[in-house]
Amino acid sequence: MPGETKRTGDPMDGSLRGGTEDGPRDIMREREHPDMMVPPVTDSGTLPNLRFSFSDTHVKLCDGGWTREVTERELPVAKTISGVNMRLNPGETMTGVRELHWHLENEWAYMISGAARVTIIDLEGTMHVDDVPAGDLWFFPTGLPHSIQALADGCEFLLAFDDGAFSEEYTLLLSDFLAHIPPEVIAKNFGWSQEIVELLPKDELYIFPALTPGPLADDLPRGVEPGSGTPYTFHISQASPVDCPGGRVTVIDGSNFPITTISCAVVEVDPGGMRELHWHPNNDEWQFFLAGYARMTVFNTGSVARTFNYLAGDVGTVPRATGHYVENIGDTRMRYLALFASPQFQEVSLQQWLAKLPPALVKAHLNLPDDVIAKLKKDRQLVVAGTPRSER
Repeated sequence: MPGETKRTGDPMDGSLRGGTEDGPRDIMREREHPDMMVPPVTDSGTLPNLRFSFSDTHVKLCDGGWTREVTERELPVAKTISGVNMRLNPGETMTGVRELHWHLENEWAYMISGAARVTIIDLEGTMHVDDVPAGDLWFFPTGLPHSIQALADGCEFLLAFDDGAFSEEYTLLLSDFLAHIPPEVIAKNFGWSQEIVELLPKDELYIFPALTPGPLADDLPRGVEPGSGTPYTFHISQASPVDCPGGRVTVIDGSNFPITTISCAVVEVDPGGMRELHWHPNNDEWQFFLAGYARMTVFNTGSVARTFNYLAGDVGTVPRATGHYVENIGDTRMRYLALFASPQFQEVSLQQWLAKLPPALVKAHLNLPDDVIAKLKKDRQLVVAGTPRSER
């Protein structure tokens, strides 16, 4: 098990709390989530479930790939964002393509592996085309039609939509649109004969194989140079990561990606490290874990706190303005995306707040020695270093 801890047996902590478990059980699942089986003594009260795994979702299999989703249906507390994990197949002559479509919601995307060619037309009728490799992003505003096609090596990516109730089943597809328009209207609109109209697909294509894209230069609009990018795509080389003692954080929001209304932090935490104690005042946080093994405690009003564990492929969520941390409890680097349905990334650091208060006020509240208060750091720490569990 990744980052396996000592708490892998019965729901008891070695003191008088808890007891043995004799009934039916899923040992592997219990070992994945030790802080659910034996919660820290600091947990208190109840919170809604703040975790759901893509591994527990239904997968839609298509001719050119697959897709699965985590929405408000699977994770009821996640009201602001829903997520779709999609794979488009590789091929030398044919690769998977996500059918031409548009949405009622804004679409944000992060390329997990491989690369895709994306197209989108704006309200002025300008076509934008770009290649998006692993680590890069795109943002497609509501109503603008677009497409996504894998390059030769295929691709897998995360899509996020700024509505927790969004489902991929409610996408507006080109084939579906035309299938629900009277044939004579289609013929009149395009000036086609009825024979041409009969060639149109009768069912949605959704994800299907199409000819593998050639060089990007061949698809670019006249006068656009390869590598120039588009307003709707973001190459991670455009970002400025903040290196910390325990990892790094890269923020992509309206300050460096002006078109987006969904902000993101790409967080990497070294073994033993943790995302510092903090909260976000402007929006709920929606997380997607890319690698590693983590735990997170969320603190809410009414003295409520609960601790959860997360593995790669899991989705987490944190209600707006609730205090939390994200700790790497594995032996490898932990990586996750933190998304917010807001164009600005906002955060309050607990340590920075305490460090900038009058020292006497901090001492009155926390009973700390003067020298400890003096060493509180006035800059946000973002990721704090620590000792890996295997070395403790």
